Amino acid sequence: MPYRDVTPPAGGRISITNGKLTVPDHPVLPFIRGDGTGPDIWAASVRVFDAAVQKAYGDQRKIAWFEVFAGEASKTKFDNWLPDDTVEAFREFLVGIKGPLTTPVGGGIRSLNVALRQMLDLYVCLRPVQWFTGVPSPVKHPEKVDMVIFRENTEDIYAGIEYASGTPEVQKLLDFLAKEFPKAFDKIRFGTKAKAEEFWQRVGAQGFPSDVQVGLGIKPVSYSGSVRLIHSAIAYAIKNRRKSVTLVHKGNIMKFTEGAFRDWGYQVAKQFFGAVEMDGGPWCRIPEGKPGAGLVIKDAIADITLQQVLTRPTDFDVIATLNLNGDYLSDALAAQVGGIGIAPGGNINYISGHAIFEATHGTAPKYAGKDMVNPGSVVLSGEMMFRYLGWAEAADLILKGLNGAIASKRVTYDFARLMEGATEIKCSQFGDNIVAHM
Repeated sequence: MPYRDVTPPAGGRISITNGKLTVPDHPVLPFIRGDGTGPDIWAASVRVFDAAVQKAYGDQRKIAWFEVFAGEASKTKFDNWLPDDTVEAFREFLVGIKGPLTTPVGGGIRSLNVALRQMLDLYVCLRPVQWFTGVPSPVKHPEKVDMVIFRENTEDIYAGIEYASGTPEVQKLLDFLAKEFPKAFDKIRFGTKAKAEEFWQRVGAQGFPSDVQVGLGIKPVSYSGSVRLIHSAIAYAIKNRRKSVTLVHKGNIMKFTEGAFRDWGYQVAKQFFGAVEMDGGPWCRIPEGKPGAGLVIKDAIADITLQQVLTRPTDFDVIATLNLNGDYLSDALAAQVGGIGIAPGGNINYISGHAIFEATHGTAPKYAGKDMVNPGSVVLSGEMMFRYLGWAEAADLILKGLNGAIASKRVTYDFARLMEGATEIKCSQFGDNIVAHM
């Protein structure tokens, strides 16, 4: 598709064959600066990225950055929250990176981030969580947190199949349930006017509407969607010599969605990786003689997991989970290691090769243009991106630079206010500090 409002720079295209990326020395990488603090963060981050590539490879390799647009900047520039050009750029060039985006309130796109994930079928939300020495943390032993979350990215309640109270659509669904699935309909506590009236009369309340006001949503969890996510998580654990994969679910309540996710996960472990049950199951281990020998595949209920990642973090390594659970878990874990401001993320389709790495925090508009926020989320997302491309030397330099910058205690305000003896510096200066410590 020809581009309408943007023009790609000169450079090579990343391709994929049999699941393996081929990355030219001068790849074109689309990027979105982001809204709010996004431009400040991107300006600091891109200097870090270019410096890491130059230090690692000299003039042999260089990124051809291709700016595309989404969010408020796009709405202002093109009167379009998410132009076709932007989606096509990420589709054509496979790999890119983005800052935080505003999601419009009211009608239109439910979430720009979710829209991009669904349009490109980026079924893995990859969220590594680790602590950097010196980063302020609310827990006693943040160094014990070293986990990688594989969050399913396209299904669950994030599919957006929901209908507002009082609409013709929700009434059609209520009527269908009442006719075809009366037992299920009876579980909708106030699905009829009579039930609503009876409740308000019983509690003696006056003035409340007794008409039917029920919002309904549908939670799809598929075999195919679960298998590709869990297979990716186990393959990652084997490749990176991790000790376990935990299937996190709420299958004790949602037996045929989240419970199925758990059951399909054990099936994947046995069918594709040769895992065998331990002590009568359902936990499994990959036996000696097979790739990943010793890797344990286990499961945990979501609510107890949120407790145990605090009390027993070393019990968890790689986590595979559904969309909503993954959202809660990744943000809760980020708080343990310094906050979502430095939490990286990647949205990946390991089959097609498409990947968008992104800031996991919001736009923080009150700080926009003040050059003061921490660029760590985008910087570390770029580190993930380079590692995904196979440019490990550049990724290692980013980690070295960030560790050194934090150790120097010349940091942005969010760290400086919590670190003893720290000097507060600007976002741009923190980027320079990272480069200086490479």
